[in-house]
Amino acid sequence: MSEAGKFEMFINRLTKVYKHRSKLAKRQQLSCYRIYDHDLSEFPFCIELYEDKLYLAEYLRRHGMTDEEHEVWLDECLAVISEITLVPVTHMFVRQRKRMSHREGQYEKIDTKQEFFTVLENGLKLLVNLTDYLDTGLFLDHRITRQMVKENCLDKRVLNLFCYTGSFSVYAAAGGAASVCSVDLSKTYLNWAEDNFAINLYKDTSKYSFVHADVKQYLKTLAPGSFDLVIMDPPTFSNSKRMKDFLDIQRDHAELLNDALAATAPGGIIYFSTNFSKFVLEADKIQATEIKDITKATTPFDFEGKLKRWCYRVIK
Repeated sequence: MSEAGKFEMFINRLTKVYKHRSKLAKRQQLSCYRIYDHDLSEFPFCIELYEDKLYLAEYLRRHGMTDEEHEVWLDECLAVISEITLVPVTHMFVRQRKRMSHREGQYEKIDTKQEFFTVLENGLKLLVNLTDYLDTGLFLDHRITRQMVKENCLDKRVLNLFCYTGSFSVYAAAGGAASVCSVDLSKTYLNWAEDNFAINLYKDTSKYSFVHADVKQYLKTLAPGSFDLVIMDPPTFSNSKRMKDFLDIQRDHAELLNDALAATAPGGIIYFSTNFSKFVLEADKIQATEIKDITKATTPFDFEGKLKRWCYRVIK
């Protein structure tokens, strides 16, 4: 197929998905959602809208173009995207990333511009950074899960493990949690989580705490029944120098969940999620009264058919 023919296909596809998703987003009063994700192999982009800005990640591939040719091609793509979405090219943030089946690059810093933008999701303010990291600071695929947490945490003691930038914690605070404890091994992300609390005016330090720790070790220190609701969205693999041991979610999930269950009061809930596409839950090893697969129930419209994560509700 000619280059013009390929671009015609891209234009048609992007026009169609943007029209459909923007309509659904408007109906749900959403200003942050995914528009396009690798729909055509010749245009391997992930395109997400963050209010008036576009985050565009190009997955690296063998395209056979020289650097100059690739730059011209990318400029043409941006022009097309701008024309369809009406977002000016100056409001687009372009990243290049290796194709990954999970968030192994989560803690990788790639720039130092420190440009943070505030976006709204379900009435809550959240900070995103579209320049400095491989990820933006807000995983859009967990929009429904966050709302689920908010609706189930009134007067509950909430623990958010591998909390990243604390968006689940903000939702828990908004849902009237008695306390929210956010734990992560990255000081950068914990600071970001604290900033997310501050911009929503959640400043009660007796209720909201941020713990810099290795989750695997931290769980072993908790008193039985200390929490009522736990959120756990770990990386698939982590071997940070600050950890005593490495984390492999397939190998370690039963132990992690059992340690979290031990720290949970009877009837308590754990929302557990993983991005490992080949994940197999070892339910027989987990000391829970009920485990429900809520992957489908927590999949937003802009990720249907494209979601490479699992989500479970585990009840003690």
